[in-house]
Amino acid sequence: QVQLVESGGGLVQAGGSLRLSCAASGRTFSSSTMAWFRQAPGKEREFVVSITWSGGRTYYADSVKGRFTISRENAKNTVYLQMNSLKPEDTAVYYCAASTRRYTSRSTYDYDYWGQGTQVTVSS
Repeated sequence: QVQLVESGGGLVQAGGSLRLSCAASGRTFSSSTMAWFRQAPGKEREFVVSITWSGGRTYYADSVKGRFTISRENAKNTVYLQMNSLKPEDTAVYYCAASTRRYTSRSTYDYDYWGQGTQVTVSS
């Protein structure tokens, strides 16, 4: 069992930066693939980025590549999402997710645990 709590969202101007954190509890965190998804009003939840359990591999959506960076500290049971050069289209609720599967995935169906989400609003 893994419990996830996101923090760090807020309101920022276009071009600005935010860092999201996801604090996890549970013994399986260090062996889980972690990911960030986001959901804008009226839209489906979409994949943003994932990181393997060791942190050795990361996968980014094209829309955030070069602007967002995911990292993890297994000793602190925490995953981070550094978001730079933010755009108004990045506005969404951002969710942290954990998967116990051995393969990485961009599908919401492959993630077993979810946080409650944190709002990110980018003004133009």
